[in-house]
Amino acid sequence: MSTKLQRYLNPLHIYCRLRDMGIAKGIALGLCRVYERIIFKPLLVKSHINIQG
Repeated sequence: MSTKLQRYLNPLHIYCRLRDMGIAKGIALGLCRVYERIIFKPLLVKSHINIQG
C-alpha cells in the first residue's frame, strides 16, 4: 500500500474527517474503531505480507 493511500485510510485521518463533517465524537470514535478492526488492520497486514514475500 502506498504511503499516501495509507495516510488517507488511517483510522485517525478518517476520524478527523468524520469530525469535520460534524459527526459527534462518540459516534466517530466508534465508527473508526470498527473500521480499524474490520478493514484497516487486515488490509495493512495483507499489504505488508505482499511486500515481504
